[in-house]
Amino acid sequence: MLLARIVETSQTVAATRSRKAKVVALAETLGDADAADLPTVVAYLGGSLLQRRTGVGWRGIGSPPDPADEPTLTVAEVHAAFDHLAGLSGPGSQATRAAAVKDLLGRATADEQAWLRGVITGNVRQGALDALVQEGLAAASGAPLKAVRRAAMLAGGTVPIARAAFEGEAALGGFGLEVGRPVLPMLASSAPDVAAAMAKAGGGAVAIDTKLDGIRIQVHKSGDDVLIATRSLDVITDRLPEVVDVVRALPAERLVLDGEALALADDGRPRPFQETASRTAMESGVHVTPYFFDLLHLEGTSLLDRPGTERWAALASLVPEQHRTASLVTDSPDQAQEFVRETLARGHEGVVVKSLDGPYDAGRRGSAWVKVKPVHTLDLVVLAVEWGSGRREGWLSNIHLGARSDEGDGYAMPGKTLDGTRSPVPEGWVPVGKTFKGMTDEMLAWQTERFTDLAVEPGSMKDSYVVPLRPVQVVEIAFDGVQRSSRYPGGVALRFARVVRYRDDKGPDEADSIRTVQSYSRVSDVDSGR
Repeated sequence: MLLARIVETSQTVAATRSRKAKVVALAETLGDADAADLPTVVAYLGGSLLQRRTGVGWRGIGSPPDPADEPTLTVAEVHAAFDHLAGLSGPGSQATRAAAVKDLLGRATADEQAWLRGVITGNVRQGALDALVQEGLAAASGAPLKAVRRAAMLAGGTVPIARAAFEGEAALGGFGLEVGRPVLPMLASSAPDVAAAMAKAGGGAVAIDTKLDGIRIQVHKSGDDVLIATRSLDVITDRLPEVVDVVRALPAERLVLDGEALALADDGRPRPFQETASRTAMESGVHVTPYFFDLLHLEGTSLLDRPGTERWAALASLVPEQHRTASLVTDSPDQAQEFVRETLARGHEGVVVKSLDGPYDAGRRGSAWVKVKPVHTLDLVVLAVEWGSGRREGWLSNIHLGARSDEGDGYAMPGKTLDGTRSPVPEGWVPVGKTFKGMTDEMLAWQTERFTDLAVEPGSMKDSYVVPLRPVQVVEIAFDGVQRSSRYPGGVALRFARVVRYRDDKGPDEADSIRTVQSYSRVSDVDSGR
Protein backbone atom coordinates (compact mmCIF):
# COMPACT_ATOMS: atom_id res chain seq x y z
CA MET A 1 0.00 0.00 0.00
CA LEU A 2 1.26 3.48 -0.86
CA LEU A 3 1.77 5.95 1.97
CA ALA A 4 -0.33 8.37 -0.10
CA ARG A 5 -3.39 6.23 0.71
CA ILE A 6 -2.77 6.69 4.43
CA VAL A 7 -2.32 10.44 3.99
CA GLU A 8 -5.48 10.70 1.88
CA THR A 9 -7.47 8.81 4.51
CA SER A 10 -6.04 11.00 7.26
CA GLN A 11 -7.12 14.10 5.38
CA THR A 12 -10.60 12.67 4.81
CA VAL A 13 -11.00 11.83 8.49
CA ALA A 14 -9.77 15.27 9.52
CA ALA A 15 -12.22 16.99 7.16
CA THR A 16 -15.38 15.55 8.72
CA ARG A 17 -16.93 15.77 12.18
CA SER A 18 -19.12 12.74 11.49
CA ARG A 19 -17.99 9.71 13.47
CA LYS A 20 -19.74 7.44 10.96
CA ALA A 21 -17.90 9.04 8.02
CA LYS A 22 -14.57 8.71 9.84
CA VAL A 23 -15.18 5.02 10.47
CA VAL A 24 -16.18 4.40 6.84
CA ALA A 25 -12.98 6.04 5.56
CA LEU A 26 -10.82 4.07 7.98
CA ALA A 27 -12.60 0.80 7.18
CA GLU A 28 -12.09 1.21 3.42
CA THR A 29 -8.35 1.68 3.81
CA LEU A 30 -7.99 -1.12 6.36
CA GLY A 31 -9.93 -3.44 4.08
CA ASP A 32 -7.55 -2.74 1.19
CA ALA A 33 -4.36 -3.30 3.19
CA ASP A 34 -2.25 -6.41 2.61
CA ALA A 35 -1.85 -8.72 5.59
CA ALA A 36 1.86 -7.88 5.77
CA ASP A 37 1.17 -4.15 5.89
CA LEU A 38 -1.88 -4.31 8.17
CA PRO A 39 -0.19 -3.72 11.58
CA THR A 40 1.68 -0.71 10.18
CA VAL A 41 -1.46 0.63 8.50
CA VAL A 42 -3.36 0.35 11.79
CA ALA A 43 -0.65 2.28 13.63
CA TYR A 44 -0.41 4.97 10.93
CA LEU A 45 -4.17 5.47 10.73
CA GLY A 46 -4.11 6.03 14.48
CA GLY A 47 -1.47 8.70 13.99
CA SER A 48 1.47 6.84 15.53
CA LEU A 49 4.59 4.90 14.64
CA LEU A 50 5.33 1.30 15.57
CA GLN A 51 8.74 2.43 16.85
CA ARG A 52 8.57 3.88 20.38
CA ARG A 53 11.56 6.13 19.71
CA THR A 54 13.23 7.22 16.49
CA GLY A 55 15.72 9.81 17.74
CA VAL A 56 14.09 12.38 15.44
CA GLY A 57 12.46 15.55 16.81
CA TRP A 58 11.29 18.90 15.55
CA ARG A 59 14.84 20.11 14.96
CA GLY A 60 15.51 17.16 12.66
CA ILE A 61 12.54 17.91 10.40
CA GLY A 62 12.36 21.69 10.59
CA SER A 63 13.80 22.28 7.12
CA PRO A 64 12.63 19.50 4.82
CA PRO A 65 14.02 19.15 1.27
CA ASP A 66 11.93 19.92 -1.80
CA PRO A 67 9.04 17.44 -2.03
CA ALA A 68 8.65 14.80 -4.71
CA ASP A 69 6.20 15.42 -7.54
CA GLU A 70 4.50 12.01 -7.44
CA PRO A 71 3.82 9.55 -4.60
CA THR A 72 6.06 6.49 -4.67
CA LEU A 73 6.69 5.69 -1.00
CA THR A 74 5.07 2.53 0.30
CA VAL A 75 3.96 1.87 3.85
CA ALA A 76 6.54 -0.92 4.10
CA GLU A 77 9.37 1.36 2.97
CA VAL A 78 8.43 4.03 5.49
CA HIS A 79 8.27 1.48 8.31
CA ALA A 80 11.70 0.13 7.30
CA ALA A 81 13.10 3.67 7.26
CA PHE A 82 11.88 4.32 10.81
CA ASP A 83 13.26 0.97 11.94
CA HIS A 84 16.63 2.05 10.56
CA LEU A 85 16.41 5.42 12.35
CA ALA A 86 15.46 3.78 15.64
CA GLY A 87 18.48 1.50 15.48
CA LEU A 88 21.08 4.23 14.98
CA SER A 89 23.42 4.94 17.90
CA GLY A 90 27.01 5.70 18.72
CA PRO A 91 29.59 7.98 17.06
CA GLY A 92 28.43 9.46 13.77
CA SER A 93 24.81 8.43 14.30
CA GLN A 94 23.56 12.03 14.37
CA ALA A 95 24.87 12.75 10.88
CA THR A 96 23.65 9.39 9.61
CA ARG A 97 20.21 10.03 11.07
CA ALA A 98 19.99 13.49 9.49
CA ALA A 99 20.89 12.06 6.10
CA ALA A 100 18.32 9.27 6.44
CA VAL A 101 15.58 11.74 7.40
CA LYS A 102 16.47 13.97 4.45
CA ASP A 103 16.33 10.98 2.10
CA LEU A 104 12.92 9.88 3.44
CA LEU A 105 11.38 13.35 3.25
CA GLY A 106 12.92 13.94 -0.16
CA ARG A 107 11.04 10.95 -1.55
CA ALA A 108 7.73 12.23 -0.13
CA THR A 109 5.23 14.57 -1.74
CA ALA A 110 4.25 17.80 0.04
CA ASP A 111 1.20 16.18 1.64
CA GLU A 112 3.26 13.15 2.65
CA GLN A 113 5.95 15.37 4.14
CA ALA A 114 3.36 17.16 6.26
CA TRP A 115 1.95 13.83 7.47
CA LEU A 116 5.40 12.39 8.19
CA ARG A 117 6.37 15.45 10.20
CA GLY A 118 3.14 15.12 12.14
CA VAL A 119 3.52 11.42 12.90
CA ILE A 120 7.16 11.85 13.94
CA THR A 121 6.18 14.49 16.49
CA GLY A 122 2.88 12.91 17.55
CA ASN A 123 0.88 15.72 16.00
CA VAL A 124 -1.29 14.13 13.30
CA ARG A 125 -4.43 16.25 13.59
CA GLN A 126 -7.04 13.95 12.13
CA GLY A 127 -9.32 13.11 15.05
CA ALA A 128 -8.75 9.36 14.58
CA LEU A 129 -8.09 7.97 18.02
CA ASP A 130 -7.42 4.31 18.66
CA ALA A 131 -11.09 3.74 19.51
CA LEU A 132 -12.11 4.93 16.04
CA VAL A 133 -9.51 2.73 14.39
CA GLN A 134 -10.98 -0.22 16.30
CA GLU A 135 -14.41 0.63 14.91
CA GLY A 136 -12.92 0.84 11.43
CA LEU A 137 -11.19 -2.51 11.91
CA ALA A 138 -14.45 -4.11 13.02
CA ALA A 139 -16.30 -2.66 10.04
CA ALA A 140 -13.60 -3.75 7.57
CA SER A 141 -13.26 -7.29 8.93
CA GLY A 142 -16.86 -7.98 9.91
CA ALA A 143 -15.77 -8.92 13.44
CA PRO A 144 -17.96 -7.76 16.34
CA LEU A 145 -16.75 -4.44 17.72
CA LYS A 146 -17.01 -5.76 21.28
CA ALA A 147 -14.66 -8.62 20.39
CA VAL A 148 -12.19 -6.24 18.71
CA ARG A 149 -12.13 -3.92 21.72
CA ARG A 150 -11.68 -6.69 24.26
CA ALA A 151 -8.87 -8.32 22.27
CA ALA A 152 -7.11 -4.95 21.89
CA MET A 153 -7.31 -4.32 25.63
CA LEU A 154 -5.89 -7.71 26.48
CA ALA A 155 -3.18 -7.51 23.82
CA GLY A 156 -2.09 -4.03 24.89
CA GLY A 157 -3.27 -2.25 21.73
CA THR A 158 -5.00 -2.52 18.36
CA VAL A 159 -1.89 -3.30 16.30
CA PRO A 160 -1.29 -6.81 17.75
CA ILE A 161 -4.85 -7.95 17.01
CA ALA A 162 -5.30 -6.43 13.54
CA ARG A 163 -4.68 -9.61 11.55
CA ALA A 164 -6.77 -11.70 13.96
CA ALA A 165 -9.78 -9.46 13.32
CA PHE A 166 -9.81 -10.60 9.68
CA GLU A 167 -9.52 -14.23 10.80
CA GLY A 168 -12.77 -14.03 12.74
CA GLU A 169 -14.20 -13.75 16.22
CA ALA A 170 -12.64 -17.03 17.32
CA ALA A 171 -9.16 -15.70 16.54
CA LEU A 172 -9.88 -12.56 18.52
CA GLY A 173 -11.09 -14.69 21.40
CA GLY A 174 -7.63 -16.22 21.54
CA PHE A 175 -6.34 -13.00 23.10
CA GLY A 176 -6.82 -13.63 26.77
CA LEU A 177 -4.90 -12.54 29.79
CA GLU A 178 -1.51 -14.18 29.41
CA VAL A 179 1.09 -14.23 32.15
CA GLY A 180 4.09 -12.31 30.87
CA ARG A 181 2.10 -10.10 28.46
CA PRO A 182 1.01 -6.84 30.17
CA VAL A 183 -2.52 -5.59 29.57
CA LEU A 184 -3.82 -2.05 29.75
CA PRO A 185 -4.77 -1.19 33.35
CA MET A 186 -8.30 -0.47 34.47
CA LEU A 187 -8.80 3.24 35.09
CA ALA A 188 -10.98 5.24 37.46
CA SER A 189 -13.38 8.05 36.67
CA SER A 190 -13.70 11.00 39.07
CA ALA A 191 -16.22 12.42 41.54
CA PRO A 192 -16.06 15.57 43.68
CA ASP A 193 -16.79 13.78 46.98
CA VAL A 194 -17.18 10.30 48.44
CA ALA A 195 -21.00 10.38 48.55
CA ALA A 196 -21.15 11.20 44.83
CA ALA A 197 -18.58 8.47 44.13
CA MET A 198 -20.62 5.86 46.04
CA ALA A 199 -23.71 6.75 44.02
CA LYS A 200 -21.76 6.69 40.75
CA ALA A 201 -20.37 3.23 41.60
CA GLY A 202 -23.89 1.86 41.87
CA GLY A 203 -24.98 2.76 45.39
CA GLY A 204 -25.28 0.41 48.34
CA ALA A 205 -22.19 -1.34 49.68
CA VAL A 206 -18.92 -0.49 47.94
CA ALA A 207 -15.23 -1.02 48.55
CA ILE A 208 -13.21 2.08 49.39
CA ASP A 209 -9.50 1.73 48.68
CA THR A 210 -6.70 4.03 49.74
CA LYS A 211 -5.44 5.94 46.70
CA LEU A 212 -1.65 5.80 46.80
CA ASP A 213 0.43 8.39 45.00
CA GLY A 214 3.05 6.05 43.57
CA ILE A 215 4.05 4.26 40.37
CA ARG A 216 1.24 2.11 38.95
CA ILE A 217 2.67 -1.38 38.47
CA GLN A 218 1.34 -4.56 36.91
CA VAL A 219 3.36 -7.57 38.06
CA HIS A 220 3.48 -10.92 36.26
CA LYS A 221 5.02 -14.00 37.88
CA SER A 222 5.77 -17.39 36.33
CA GLY A 223 7.91 -19.47 38.65
CA ASP A 224 10.92 -17.33 39.50
CA ASP A 225 10.43 -15.13 36.44
CA VAL A 226 8.91 -11.76 37.35
CA LEU A 227 7.93 -8.97 34.95
CA ILE A 228 6.93 -5.47 36.10
CA ALA A 229 5.19 -3.07 33.72
CA THR A 230 4.03 0.53 34.10
CA ARG A 231 0.59 1.86 33.22
CA SER A 232 1.94 2.61 29.72
CA LEU A 233 3.18 -1.02 29.45
CA ASP A 234 6.86 -0.11 29.66
CA VAL A 235 8.81 -2.93 31.33
CA ILE A 236 10.77 -1.72 34.39
CA THR A 237 11.56 -5.03 36.11
CA ASP A 238 15.26 -4.33 36.53
CA ARG A 239 14.52 -0.99 38.20
CA LEU A 240 12.45 -2.40 41.06
CA PRO A 241 14.37 -5.36 42.53
CA GLU A 242 12.67 -5.00 45.93
CA VAL A 243 9.27 -5.53 44.23
CA VAL A 244 10.64 -8.60 42.46
CA ASP A 245 11.74 -10.04 45.81
CA VAL A 246 8.31 -9.51 47.39
CA VAL A 247 6.47 -11.16 44.49
CA ARG A 248 8.86 -14.11 44.24
CA ALA A 249 8.10 -14.88 47.90
CA LEU A 250 4.33 -15.16 47.32
CA PRO A 251 2.91 -18.72 47.52
CA ALA A 252 1.86 -19.00 43.88
CA GLU A 253 3.61 -20.11 40.70
CA ARG A 254 1.64 -18.01 38.20
CA LEU A 255 -0.12 -14.73 38.89
CA VAL A 256 -0.80 -11.19 37.67
CA LEU A 257 -1.13 -8.40 40.23
CA ASP A 258 -2.18 -4.76 39.93
CA GLY A 259 -0.89 -2.20 42.39
CA GLU A 260 1.40 0.70 43.20
CA ALA A 261 5.04 1.03 44.19
CA LEU A 262 5.53 3.74 46.81
CA ALA A 263 8.52 5.34 48.52
CA LEU A 264 7.98 5.75 52.28
CA ALA A 265 9.59 8.00 54.87
CA ASP A 266 10.92 6.61 58.16
CA ASP A 267 7.57 7.31 59.85
CA GLY A 268 5.71 5.29 57.23
CA ARG A 269 4.19 8.28 55.46
CA PRO A 270 4.51 8.53 51.67
CA ARG A 271 7.43 10.49 50.31
CA PRO A 272 6.85 13.00 47.47
CA PHE A 273 5.79 11.48 44.16
CA GLN A 274 8.92 12.75 42.44
CA GLU A 275 11.05 10.59 44.76
CA THR A 276 9.04 7.50 43.93
CA ALA A 277 9.07 8.33 40.23
CA SER A 278 12.84 8.76 40.30
CA ARG A 279 13.13 4.99 40.47
CA THR A 280 12.11 4.84 36.81
CA ALA A 281 15.37 6.67 36.15
CA MET A 282 17.33 4.21 38.33
CA GLU A 283 18.35 6.88 40.85
CA SER A 284 19.90 5.33 43.95
CA GLY A 285 18.89 5.80 47.54
CA VAL A 286 15.13 5.49 47.11
CA HIS A 287 13.53 2.27 48.31
CA VAL A 288 9.99 1.49 47.19
CA THR A 289 7.38 -0.79 48.75
CA PRO A 290 4.73 -2.53 46.64
CA TYR A 291 1.05 -2.37 47.57
CA PHE A 292 -1.41 -4.47 45.59
CA PHE A 293 -5.14 -3.88 45.19
CA ASP A 294 -6.21 -6.40 42.54
CA LEU A 295 -5.46 -9.91 41.31
CA LEU A 296 -6.05 -10.57 37.61
CA HIS A 297 -4.74 -14.11 37.20
CA LEU A 298 -3.97 -16.97 39.53
CA GLU A 299 -2.50 -20.40 38.72
CA GLY A 300 -3.77 -20.64 35.15
CA THR A 301 -7.14 -18.97 35.74
CA SER A 302 -8.02 -15.49 34.50
CA LEU A 303 -9.99 -13.48 37.05
CA LEU A 304 -10.75 -10.51 34.80
CA ASP A 305 -14.46 -11.29 34.48
CA ARG A 306 -14.94 -12.31 38.12
CA PRO A 307 -16.67 -9.81 40.45
CA GLY A 308 -14.47 -7.58 42.55
CA THR A 309 -15.30 -9.36 45.79
CA GLU A 310 -13.98 -12.66 44.39
CA ARG A 311 -10.77 -11.13 43.05
CA TRP A 312 -10.07 -9.28 46.28
CA ALA A 313 -10.74 -12.35 48.45
CA ALA A 314 -8.19 -14.26 46.38
CA LEU A 315 -5.79 -11.33 46.73
CA ALA A 316 -6.18 -11.32 50.52
CA SER A 317 -5.44 -15.05 50.71
CA LEU A 318 -2.26 -14.63 48.68
CA VAL A 319 -0.66 -11.27 49.53
CA PRO A 320 0.28 -10.34 53.11
CA GLU A 321 -1.57 -7.39 54.61
CA GLN A 322 1.55 -5.21 54.66
CA HIS A 323 1.60 -5.37 50.86
CA ARG A 324 -2.11 -4.68 50.25
CA THR A 325 -3.73 -1.26 50.06
CA ALA A 326 -5.95 -0.44 53.03
CA SER A 327 -9.63 -0.87 52.16
CA LEU A 328 -13.10 -0.63 53.68
CA VAL A 329 -16.37 -2.23 52.55
CA THR A 330 -19.39 -0.17 53.62
CA ASP A 331 -22.73 1.24 52.54
CA SER A 332 -22.51 4.14 55.01
CA PRO A 333 -21.45 7.56 53.65
CA ASP A 334 -20.45 8.54 57.20
CA GLN A 335 -18.14 5.54 57.57
CA ALA A 336 -16.79 6.21 54.11
CA GLN A 337 -16.06 9.84 54.96
CA GLU A 338 -14.28 8.80 58.17
CA PHE A 339 -12.13 6.41 56.12
CA VAL A 340 -11.28 9.31 53.81
CA ARG A 341 -10.25 11.48 56.77
CA GLU A 342 -8.02 8.73 58.15
CA THR A 343 -6.49 8.17 54.71
CA LEU A 344 -5.66 11.85 54.29
CA ALA A 345 -4.22 11.98 57.82
CA ARG A 346 -1.76 9.25 56.82
CA GLY A 347 -0.54 11.46 53.99
CA HIS A 348 -2.29 9.79 51.05
CA GLU A 349 -4.06 11.72 48.32
CA GLY A 350 -7.56 10.25 48.43
CA VAL A 351 -9.59 7.10 47.83
CA VAL A 352 -10.96 4.98 45.01
CA VAL A 353 -14.56 3.83 45.42
CA LYS A 354 -15.16 0.47 43.73
CA SER A 355 -18.23 -1.54 42.79
CA LEU A 356 -18.24 -4.92 44.55
CA ASP A 357 -19.66 -6.69 41.49
CA GLY A 358 -17.65 -5.05 38.74
CA PRO A 359 -15.24 -7.05 36.54
CA TYR A 360 -11.73 -5.81 35.79
CA ASP A 361 -12.21 -3.79 32.58
CA ALA A 362 -8.68 -3.63 31.21
CA GLY A 363 -7.99 -0.30 29.56
CA ARG A 364 -11.42 1.13 30.33
CA ARG A 365 -12.50 4.09 32.45
CA GLY A 366 -16.03 3.73 33.75
CA SER A 367 -18.17 4.01 36.85
CA ALA A 368 -17.03 0.75 38.48
CA TRP A 369 -13.99 2.58 39.91
CA VAL A 370 -14.36 6.23 40.97
CA LYS A 371 -11.49 8.26 42.43
CA VAL A 372 -12.02 11.01 44.99
CA LYS A 373 -9.31 13.54 45.82
CA PRO A 374 -10.59 15.91 48.54
CA VAL A 375 -7.88 18.30 47.47
CA HIS A 376 -9.39 18.60 44.02
CA THR A 377 -6.99 17.85 41.20
CA LEU A 378 -7.40 17.21 37.51
CA ASP A 379 -5.05 15.76 34.92
CA LEU A 380 -5.10 18.24 32.05
CA VAL A 381 -3.00 18.87 28.94
CA VAL A 382 -0.93 21.98 28.23
CA LEU A 383 -2.21 23.59 25.02
CA ALA A 384 0.03 26.68 25.00
CA VAL A 385 2.51 28.56 27.16
CA GLU A 386 3.36 32.22 27.63
CA TRP A 387 6.76 33.84 27.94
CA GLY A 388 7.39 35.05 31.49
CA SER A 389 8.10 38.60 32.61
CA GLY A 390 9.91 40.15 35.54
CA ARG A 391 11.94 37.55 37.40
CA ARG A 392 10.54 34.92 35.02
CA GLU A 393 11.75 36.69 31.90
CA GLY A 394 13.38 34.24 29.48
CA TRP A 395 11.38 31.30 30.84
CA LEU A 396 8.20 29.78 29.47
CA SER A 397 5.80 30.36 32.34
CA ASN A 398 2.00 30.71 32.26
CA ILE A 399 0.40 27.53 30.87
CA HIS A 400 -2.93 27.21 29.03
CA LEU A 401 -4.89 24.15 30.17
CA GLY A 402 -7.15 21.85 28.18
CA ALA A 403 -9.52 19.02 29.05
CA ARG A 404 -10.20 16.06 26.78
CA SER A 405 -13.32 16.28 24.62
CA ASP A 406 -15.08 12.95 24.19
CA GLU A 407 -16.24 12.02 20.71
CA GLY A 408 -19.47 13.84 19.91
CA ASP A 409 -19.15 16.49 22.64
CA GLY A 410 -18.77 19.18 20.00
CA TYR A 411 -16.83 21.55 22.25
CA ALA A 412 -13.83 22.06 19.96
CA MET A 413 -15.77 24.50 17.81
CA PRO A 414 -14.54 25.65 14.41
CA GLY A 415 -13.11 29.16 14.58
CA LYS A 416 -12.11 29.00 18.25
CA THR A 417 -8.51 30.00 18.83
CA LEU A 418 -6.13 29.80 21.74
CA ASP A 419 -5.95 32.98 23.82
CA GLY A 420 -3.45 35.43 22.40
CA THR A 421 -2.81 33.46 19.21
CA ARG A 422 -4.25 32.78 15.81
CA SER A 423 -3.74 29.07 16.37
CA PRO A 424 -6.92 26.96 16.46
CA VAL A 425 -7.80 24.96 19.54
CA PRO A 426 -6.43 21.46 18.82
CA GLU A 427 -9.16 19.05 17.84
CA GLY A 428 -10.30 16.95 20.77
CA TRP A 429 -9.40 19.51 23.48
CA VAL A 430 -11.37 22.14 25.38
CA PRO A 431 -9.59 25.10 27.05
CA VAL A 432 -10.49 25.47 30.75
CA GLY A 433 -8.12 28.16 32.02
CA LYS A 434 -4.49 28.97 32.59
CA THR A 435 -2.09 29.36 35.49
CA PHE A 436 1.47 30.14 36.56
CA LYS A 437 0.96 29.29 40.25
CA GLY A 438 2.85 26.51 41.97
CA MET A 439 5.89 26.63 39.69
CA THR A 440 9.34 26.40 41.26
CA ASP A 441 12.45 27.68 39.50
CA GLU A 442 13.40 24.08 38.77
CA MET A 443 9.99 23.48 37.20
CA LEU A 444 10.25 26.65 35.11
CA ALA A 445 13.64 25.56 33.78
CA TRP A 446 12.34 22.08 32.99
CA GLN A 447 9.19 23.27 31.23
CA THR A 448 11.09 25.85 29.19
CA GLU A 449 13.17 23.04 27.71
CA ARG A 450 10.22 20.66 27.40
CA PHE A 451 7.86 23.14 25.77
CA THR A 452 10.52 24.29 23.33
CA ASP A 453 10.48 20.73 22.00
CA LEU A 454 6.65 20.71 21.89
CA ALA A 455 6.18 24.07 20.14
CA VAL A 456 3.96 23.84 17.06
CA GLU A 457 6.21 26.33 15.24
CA PRO A 458 9.58 26.25 17.04
CA GLY A 459 11.17 28.60 14.54
CA SER A 460 8.81 31.45 15.45
CA MET A 461 8.62 30.93 19.22
CA LYS A 462 10.14 34.33 19.99
CA ASP A 463 7.73 36.13 17.65
CA SER A 464 4.71 35.71 19.91
CA TYR A 465 3.94 36.17 23.60
CA VAL A 466 1.93 32.92 23.53
CA VAL A 467 3.50 29.72 22.15
CA PRO A 468 1.01 27.06 20.94
CA LEU A 469 2.08 23.52 21.82
CA ARG A 470 1.36 20.03 20.61
CA PRO A 471 -1.21 18.68 23.11
CA VAL A 472 0.77 15.85 24.67
CA GLN A 473 2.12 17.01 28.06
CA VAL A 474 -0.12 16.03 30.99
CA VAL A 475 -0.05 18.20 34.12
CA GLU A 476 -1.79 17.63 37.44
CA ILE A 477 -3.64 20.77 38.49
CA ALA A 478 -5.10 21.55 41.93
CA PHE A 479 -8.00 23.99 42.03
CA ASP A 480 -10.48 25.49 44.47
CA GLY A 481 -13.55 25.20 42.29
CA VAL A 482 -15.07 25.45 38.83
CA GLN A 483 -17.10 28.45 37.74
CA ARG A 484 -19.33 29.35 34.82
CA SER A 485 -17.53 31.08 31.99
CA SER A 486 -18.82 32.35 28.67
CA ARG A 487 -15.22 32.86 27.57
CA TYR A 488 -14.49 29.14 27.21
CA PRO A 489 -16.32 26.77 24.83
CA GLY A 490 -16.99 24.22 27.60
CA GLY A 491 -18.81 26.86 29.63
CA VAL A 492 -16.57 26.45 32.68
CA ALA A 493 -13.19 27.62 33.96
CA LEU A 494 -11.00 26.57 36.88
CA ARG A 495 -10.77 28.81 39.94
CA PHE A 496 -7.34 29.36 41.54
CA ALA A 497 -5.65 26.65 39.46
CA ARG A 498 -2.11 25.73 40.48
CA VAL A 499 0.45 23.21 39.25
CA VAL A 500 1.00 20.14 41.42
CA ARG A 501 3.37 18.27 39.11
CA TYR A 502 3.90 17.19 35.54
CA ARG A 503 2.73 13.64 34.81
CA ASP A 504 5.21 12.05 32.44
CA ASP A 505 3.73 8.68 33.43
CA LYS A 506 0.45 9.59 31.70
CA GLY A 507 -0.40 10.12 28.07
CA PRO A 508 -2.87 12.72 26.78
CA ASP A 509 -5.55 10.03 26.33
CA GLU A 510 -5.54 9.71 30.14
CA ALA A 511 -6.34 13.37 30.75
CA ASP A 512 -9.66 14.21 32.41
CA SER A 513 -12.62 15.01 30.17
CA ILE A 514 -14.54 18.28 29.95
CA ARG A 515 -17.53 16.47 31.48
CA THR A 516 -15.42 15.63 34.54
CA VAL A 517 -14.41 19.30 34.83
CA GLN A 518 -18.04 20.35 34.53
CA SER A 519 -19.07 17.91 37.27
CA TYR A 520 -17.09 19.96 39.79
CA SER A 521 -19.14 23.05 39.01
CA ARG A 522 -22.35 21.35 40.21
CA VAL A 523 -24.11 23.10 37.35
CA SER A 524 -26.56 20.77 35.63
CA ASP A 525 -27.12 22.92 32.58
CA VAL A 526 -23.84 24.44 31.57
CA ASP A 527 -24.11 27.44 29.28
CA SER A 528 -21.40 26.64 26.81
CA GLY A 529 -22.19 29.55 24.51
CA ARG A 530 -22.99 27.18 21.65
